[in-house]
Amino acid sequence: VALLGTVAAFIVTLGLVTGYLKKDSPTLVVAFQGVTQERLAGLAADDRTIVQKALEGDRLDESNRKVLEAKGLLRVYEDLAELKLAMAARPAQDLKYTEFATWIPSFRINYIMAVDGLSLPLVFLAALLGVLCIIYSWNIEKMTKGYMALFLLLETGIIGVFCALDFFLFYVFWEIVLLPMYFLIGVWGGPRRIYAAIKFFIYTLVGSVLMLLALLAMYFQTDPHTFNVLALMKVAPTYSAAFQWWIFVALFIAFAIKVPVFPFHTWLPDAHVEAPTAVSVVLAGVLLKMGGYGLFRFSYTLAPAAAVSDTVVTAMIVLGLTNMVYGALCAMAQKDFKSLVAYSSISHMGYVLLGLAAMTNAGVQGAALQMFTHGISSAMLFLLVGVIYERAHHRDLARFGGIGLQMPYYTGIAMIGFFASLGLPGLSGFWGEAFVFLGAWNSHFIPRWAIYVSITTVVLTAAYLLWTIQRVYLGEIKDEHYKSFPDVNLREVLALAPLGILAIVVGVFPSVILDYLNGAMNTLVQVVNEGAKVAGIGGF
Repeated sequence: VALLGTVAAFIVTLGLVTGYLKKDSPTLVVAFQGVTQERLAGLAADDRTIVQKALEGDRLDESNRKVLEAKGLLRVYEDLAELKLAMAARPAQDLKYTEFATWIPSFRINYIMAVDGLSLPLVFLAALLGVLCIIYSWNIEKMTKGYMALFLLLETGIIGVFCALDFFLFYVFWEIVLLPMYFLIGVWGGPRRIYAAIKFFIYTLVGSVLMLLALLAMYFQTDPHTFNVLALMKVAPTYSAAFQWWIFVALFIAFAIKVPVFPFHTWLPDAHVEAPTAVSVVLAGVLLKMGGYGLFRFSYTLAPAAAVSDTVVTAMIVLGLTNMVYGALCAMAQKDFKSLVAYSSISHMGYVLLGLAAMTNAGVQGAALQMFTHGISSAMLFLLVGVIYERAHHRDLARFGGIGLQMPYYTGIAMIGFFASLGLPGLSGFWGEAFVFLGAWNSHFIPRWAIYVSITTVVLTAAYLLWTIQRVYLGEIKDEHYKSFPDVNLREVLALAPLGILAIVVGVFPSVILDYLNGAMNTLVQVVNEGAKVAGIGGF
């Protein structure tokens, strides 16, 4: 049943992916225009004229407000004014497959779902990993029904995060993700699973509280009060510089914890090491991307003046470089195979921060592409660790050796995953890093020394990954017990092969993802640029 559910979600996602680039696909603007016309059609002719006249102005003057209040039309006007603001926001032109329904009208909380070129690849990745993880989890024997139910709930929350355009709805999905992940680690994890689950829960909950404070602050700061993300984007540049600063800091910490950004990263190695293999795959493949997605969708667009201020840009550069170099050095020092892959994720996500700090078209496209390609390679690596752990029942790198002689097919698949993570040209990991470096080089925000430091990460990544290949797969078999290891079985091939194929396809034809990212990322740069100009900060 769980497999059928994830396959159905993946099939629907394939339909979205194939139809998104068609020019006749209706955008969010068209959907909101339909909602507006429907609401107006439900009014009497005189009332409709009053509301339409009020909507023609940029602001509601006092005389019109009194007329609307006397007629009982103020709430209708405010609802339609919110939609008008949302349609005027630049990202509205890129968003498609809109779903709109009134949810909690007294607080103007609506069910608004849509995807654009930023969110759709991540939805696709979440749906694909959902199928692969259920296949890989076929041998779960402990409370199987509970495990599968929680996994489906986890996938629901993740896809909801990438689609929600009402900030309150986004927060609900964000919290939905927290609970199943907590139980999946705490119940089905390793010996220190309770410690890892509680640590993950506390870190994420702190970020959630900051996010809640930020969204409530924006709700009450905006007139009329709204949680509509697009409407908030439109009015965000008019917020005071101090208000934008605090909003950016609160949202950045909330999302940085999930990325994770140094020094909020310490929950990740524990969670990965203790989590079951399939849970680690989802955690690295898409859960970390929720933090990066939040930075793109919310932090930069809702506080554009703060995002390009000297202080924030410097902090983003420093934190990005720290993640990249520190994560790579920590990975090199690990003796546990799974822990090494966990720290490699911290290093690779540093590219996202550097690309965002550059705030050039190439930089932000590279950052977004890095999230997708890292989702492929990290998922493969955790599955590869899981395959060898099921046979050896340990992850000690020093005790491995010669696995390639005993498990040649497994080793062949492993090479694709390792070299994709390394950033070898022709595989998926190369393009995100290349675009980030290119965007950083062409950005007047990024000093040359920062680029030189960041390039050392490429060398460090090659060092720890090649060293791992040497220790695990090459040389002579260290333990006679390893000679009895069977090669990959059908279940493992079905879980690994699609990711390997995707790593090669994206590596050879990066346009299959860049065609989606291009419009959304160019829009992001324009939104931040225009918002910064409103605040009196020069464009870039």
